[in-house]
Amino acid sequence: MRFAPRFMMAVALVLAVAACGSSPGSRAVSGGLLGAGAGAAVGSLSGNAGTGALVGGGLGAVGGAVTAR
Repeated sequence: MRFAPRFMMAVALVLAVAACGSSPGSRAVSGGLLGAGAGAAVGSLSGNAGTGALVGGGLGAVGGAVTAR
């Protein structure tokens, strides 16, 4: 049951930074932070949190910048 605490931390991070920012730059930063946290949480389950954080951060930054109004 090591998954539950990490999952709850990821959920807390998602709720903390959800819908942050209105410009493409600030959305990219908040998306990157959110993606890095989620990627680290998922990556830690497979034994490589660093790689998960890098991949999640990159995808989150691109997604945040693309979805800005």
